[in-house]
Amino acid sequence: MAHLRSRRGLALAVPVTLSLTASLGLLPAAASAVPLTASATPAADGPNLAYVVNTTTDHRTIESVRRAITRNGGTIVASYDRIGVIVAHAATPGFGAAMRAVRGVRSAGATRTAPLSVAGTTDEGAVQVLSKAEAARAEKRSTAGQEPLEADQWDLRTIGADKAAAIDPGSRSVTVGVIDTGVDDTHPDIAPNFSAAQSANCVSGKADTTYGAWRPVDADHYHGTHVAGEIAAARNGIGVAGVAPGVKVASITVAQPDSTQLFYPESVVCAFVFAADHGVEITNNSYYVDPWLYNCMDDPDQRAIVDAVNRAQLYARSKGTLNVASAGNSNDDLDANALTDTSSPDDSTATTRTVDPHECFDVPTQLPGVVTVSAVGVNDTKSYYSSYGRGVVDVAGPGGDKYQIPDTPSKNGRVLSTLPNDRYGFLQGTSMASPHVAAVAALLKSAHPHASPARLLALLKAEADNPGCPAAPYDGDGDGVVDATCVGAKHLNGFYGSGVVNALRAVR
Repeated sequence: MAHLRSRRGLALAVPVTLSLTASLGLLPAAASAVPLTASATPAADGPNLAYVVNTTTDHRTIESVRRAITRNGGTIVASYDRIGVIVAHAATPGFGAAMRAVRGVRSAGATRTAPLSVAGTTDEGAVQVLSKAEAARAEKRSTAGQEPLEADQWDLRTIGADKAAAIDPGSRSVTVGVIDTGVDDTHPDIAPNFSAAQSANCVSGKADTTYGAWRPVDADHYHGTHVAGEIAAARNGIGVAGVAPGVKVASITVAQPDSTQLFYPESVVCAFVFAADHGVEITNNSYYVDPWLYNCMDDPDQRAIVDAVNRAQLYARSKGTLNVASAGNSNDDLDANALTDTSSPDDSTATTRTVDPHECFDVPTQLPGVVTVSAVGVNDTKSYYSSYGRGVVDVAGPGGDKYQIPDTPSKNGRVLSTLPNDRYGFLQGTSMASPHVAAVAALLKSAHPHASPARLLALLKAEADNPGCPAAPYDGDGDGVVDATCVGAKHLNGFYGSGVVNALRAVR
């Protein structure tokens, strides 16, 4: 689908209520007069669904909510007591409504609209796999001091990453966690920088650290491996180079193992908590949380999803983790008064709805403190697919654009990186822009090891290059129709935020 760290002892630094922007407001607590559980007699079974139940963080309340989950016919999958999020499965009709009536529950709702069976990525279009013959020809065109396929990596040169690597490739004490479809850590460009100790499979909502559980289930789950290579492919004389080839990458798998590759909320909650508790300094999130492209606060299920994922990412941030996320590929203005969503829910039957992006949120990219990344092509112009928005986009990164053609041997405007089974291929999307930003953040963290997430974001913005709003009306695909309107000034605008990140400035 084409949308696809470890200090102990802090008393909970993440507020138990939803701490989003003022436009979101606070989630009300259930009235204290409400009984412990709405019904001790579960109704006949319906479809088995997954739920998040969000509560206060004191142990007594959590324990009473656990009992209420069982009494209402639910089964607990995982309980993240430090952030007050419980993942449960239930086949009882009305389970979500019953849990919302329980004392101490702040929000509760289903995380999917289809029954459990056997969250999507933000790449645009199918992968273009580089054949072995094409790779061999490309290697012959490489020059001294370059990786064999680096001549086709226009994205590195756009942000000065090739020159930055000669100065400081990044520190091995910094890890970027790739929350995605899994990473093939046996790939020769990824193996030298892979951190197995900080990797896990969170698909079920509970971390599985069995060796190799973090790997993609098959070659079609290539997205995470591509992202990992963009960040930290080693400069080892093989294949391609990453933006920060000296840092480590970890894999936290959250995509469903079937062909849908959906990224459900409980998996993402698990991933943020795992990253925070295992010393991951930066996470890359090139996806939106399924099944809703936008989660609206007036819907109890969607509200619970926003609450749960926000608690988890705020917890990670409180432990020193910077979370970086892609803005999306809908060419949506995230600061518009209204948007049309035709893809939600994407796990059952989608319907067309009009949403206000100030009240209906793309998760995790619109959560507070998350670095929101738009995409540019080789010309430092917004990619035709990239979503944008004044006050929403923080910075931009190279994501590729098939209409912006680079002066490279392949003439391919997409981004070249690693694929499973020792392969390489081209992809484009804000999925590719986000890891460029995460990698530059890793270089900054290497240079400033004590920098907080807020400080790292400030550095990313300060060292970015802003091309400013285009002088002519924006026509990304060249069909003569204006596709988007850039609002803002030279140094801060809706297309690029504070600008395109710069790896060379990050290391100087």
